[in-house]
This record gives sequence, structure tokens and C-alpha cells, in this order.
Amino acid sequence: MEQSYRFSVAPMLDCTDRHFRVLMRQISRHALLYSEMVVARAIDHILQEARVDGSERQRRLERLLGCDPIERPLALQLGGDDPKILAQTAALAAEWGYDEVNLNVGCPSAKVVQGRFGACLMAEPERVAECVAAMVQASGLPVTVKHRIGIDARDSFAELVQFVDTVASGGASRFSVHARKAWLKGLDPHQNRTVPPLRWDLVQQLKQARPGLVIELNGGLETLEDCESVLARNPGSKTDEGSVGMDGVMVGRAAYGHPLRWKAVDRVVFGQPRKEASAASVVMGLVPHADRWCSRGGRLWPMARHLVHLVQGVGGARHWRNSITQEACRRDAGPEVLIAAAQQLEARGV
Repeated sequence: MEQSYRFSVAPMLDCTDRHFRVLMRQISRHALLYSEMVVARAIDHILQEARVDGSERQRRLERLLGCDPIERPLALQLGGDDPKILAQTAALAAEWGYDEVNLNVGCPSAKVVQGRFGACLMAEPERVAECVAAMVQASGLPVTVKHRIGIDARDSFAELVQFVDTVASGGASRFSVHARKAWLKGLDPHQNRTVPPLRWDLVQQLKQARPGLVIELNGGLETLEDCESVLARNPGSKTDEGSVGMDGVMVGRAAYGHPLRWKAVDRVVFGQPRKEASAASVVMGLVPHADRWCSRGGRLWPMARHLVHLVQGVGGARHWRNSITQEACRRDAGPEVLIAAAQQLEARGV
């Protein structure tokens, strides 16, 4: 997983499930992919439920932790604030084949705050450091932290550095910094992704102040050119604009909404030339996964729903979307739906 964090696809609720991760793996072989956030207490509840037999417990764990080796390099994002429970879940991450564990200290939703995890933990750096240390010891995996540049009125650069220094002392191996602060009261999660101003400069300043730490920029990266403009060529080096370059970049909604926008990432970011994916090749690449999934009783639609963004700006896109939606929603739909859809795209040269 050497430097796969140079380009990663952010954890996103209802987006980065196992099916979307397999889709993105058709586009990049090297990018680091993330799970949706898994609440550590939900895993603990499954493990502690006395009335559940072994097979049912395994089925429930599979629903939350299941992944395919093709998805790797892959990180499991956890939400929680209890070091013991987080350590237990981090140990499971290693058993289930994840390469890394990430702690969510960035989500500002009221439900998450009520559960005492997410962005509100930026006010408790010692607690975060304790959680990180417990996860490192239990799993043996790299443990990283995704966080904001600040919360509410606690948004000074000194407070950001103090948070990062404290958490680094717990053994965090990388900091994925969303370059907006979070308002825990007054803004909903969507507004917190758009209303607070972007401060790439603060994240670059953090890297300059702590050159020995691995710092990844998240927020507002819409194109591969944006990513190139902030990535360091070498550790501690400057970008073309003269700012200290980032060790990695993390792209969220722009990757989910425009998957093929990133088809050159392996060549541009990782220096690994390969034939760039097309919409047709992505859909066809999902067929083996669909075959395995459907043969175990899975429905095709949870996989096919991610495909609607593949054909942005293509002539006839609406008809193609409507067709695959209608076909994939059938209870007996299987891989043949994807094969037919890929053939349609290939015939159009897409």
C-alpha cells in the first residue's frame, strides 16, 4: 500500500459501499479507497448480542465489514470515542482484510455529535490520541485520522497544530484534513461542506510547520488539475505556486458524481501508465463482481445504482440510465443486465 494515499476517494455515507469501491477500482488500480463510516458501537453490539448464533453474527458483520480483495488498497473508517471498542473493531479490520483504519473526527451531523464522535472530538485531542493508540496496538495496521481545520470558534492555527501534535503522539500515521472548519450548531452536513470557506492555505501551513507528518488535503478538489496543483513532487517540496506541497489528496463528491473524470489518475499521480477506462469497460469490469454477488442472493440494483454518473454529458445518457435502472430493479436481474448495458455503451464508443 506504499503511498496509495497520494490519491484517495473519501469515505461517504450511502456512496462508498463495496459496489462503488469495485467500480472505482476499474478506474484506478492504485488509489486508496475507503469504506463508509462504520460505527464501532454497532460492531460491539453485534459481538455482545447473546441471542445471536455464530452464523447470524457473521452475516451481520459481513453487512458492515464485508469487502472483496479487488478493492484493496482499502481503509475502514470508524466512528466512535471509546478506545476499548475502537480497538476491538480495529482488530477486526485486520482480520477482514483492510489495509488501514481511519478515525472520523470530521463529520458534523447532529446525530454523530450526539453520539460523541465525529468533528466534536476536535475539542478533545487527548481522547482522540488515546483512541488512536488503542487501535494501533490492537490491529497492527496504520491508523489515520480525518478531521477539520477547526470547529465553531475553535479555529485558530495554533489550535489546529495542538490537535495534530497531540493525536500524532498517539501514533496516527496520516492526517486527512478537510480544509473547512465545521459549525456544529447552525449548519447541516451539506452546508458544512459548502458554507465555511475553503482554507487550503491553512493545510499547507500545517504541512510547512510539521514537515515530518504525512498530511493529506481534502475539500474543494474538483479536477485532476486541482490535485496536481497541490501535490508535492517530493516530501517537503513546493508546488508550482510556491506553497509547500501536500503528501496526498482526497476527493469526495467529485469522484462519486464524476467517476470517469479521474481515469488518468494512475498515470498522472502514480506514474503508472495504463489504458484509461471507458464507461463501457467500467460496466464490463463489474460483471465478475455482479456474478459473485448475485449468486449469493444479492440484488443487482444496489450495484447498478452507482452507474448513473458514468455517462455524464454523453448523447443518449438519459435513455441509457432509464434502461439500466428499469432492468436492474427486476428481482431476477443478474450480470446479463450489465453485459447488455456495456455493449450499448461500446456501440456508441463511450
